[in-house]
Amino acid sequence: MEAIDRTFLETLGRQAAASPRRRQHFNLHTSYADPCQRLVNYLWHDSYIRPHRHSADPKPETLIALQGQMGCIDFDGNGNVVSVVRFGAGSDCAAIIVEPGEWHTVVALTEAAALLEVKAGPFDPSAAKEPALWAAEEGSDAANVYLARLQALFG
Repeated sequence: MEAIDRTFLETLGRQAAASPRRRQHFNLHTSYADPCQRLVNYLWHDSYIRPHRHSADPKPETLIALQGQMGCIDFDGNGNVVSVVRFGAGSDCAAIIVEPGEWHTVVALTEAAALLEVKAGPFDPSAAKEPALWAAEEGSDAANVYLARLQALFG
């Protein structure tokens, strides 16, 4: 049995803080061949996840808030915002389901946030996600500006 408790999240949070991307994931599954892929993703407020979709490996993904508040943004193929959903631990909405092929990203709305991602396996890392060419690249100067625009959608 493995506990996703405060100690687990604090450890993952320290690893995320030390990461240049300001996030860290921890796989709960033992192999990419497992029929259920589960991981915890910890992200700080200044972590930018480039909008992307999962068209090469089209499976829905379920995102469950474990800590903090987050926002999920859906886009059309040109980068226009289609919908925004705030979700978080202890809030009215604690989880979301992203359908295959939807352009999306997740942003932290609190200083730190953690979520449990669940997706059907097996997982093919070469087909994991297709980055949106219309969005700022991770690590670029434009990424911080774009991240602030995305977070501002939530007030």
